[in-house]
Amino acid sequence: MDVHRGPFVEEAYELKGREQETAGALLLGRVSYDEFAPVWPSMDEFAEYNAMPKYVVSSTLTDPEWNNTTVLRSLDEVAELKRGEGGDILVHASPTLAQGLAEAELVDRYHLLQFPVVLGEGKRLFNGREPGSLKLVEHEAYSNGIVKLIYDVVR
Repeated sequence: MDVHRGPFVEEAYELKGREQETAGALLLGRVSYDEFAPVWPSMDEFAEYNAMPKYVVSSTLTDPEWNNTTVLRSLDEVAELKRGEGGDILVHASPTLAQGLAEAELVDRYHLLQFPVVLGEGKRLFNGREPGSLKLVEHEAYSNGIVKLIYDVVR
């Protein structure tokens, strides 16, 4: 048992499988890219991620090695990507990039898994400067204490 996540309850992670199936692209911050790129390509459970187009927001990355990866230099380039056609864009990023995306009104929906861990400090996902409000569209609590929360951004 992982002390941070409690006992494994498969249903709590169904959301992650659904995200892989519906996403048309994966958007990563540089740190997430550096952590995932050496590992995910060899993992069968991430086959959908490995096959889909991947975009990394970075001012320093020059030659991404993970197949089908493009570097975006600014949030303007992310906005251009979002205007294109190709399905949902799944984001794995730091709170800094997530806040930038929210403040630029580039986030339409949040998929959150809340774990039963109390922290007295750390980075926050929301800083109070995000435009709009959130509308809860789906939620569920699981026996291990994880709570799924899906919010649409209302502008």
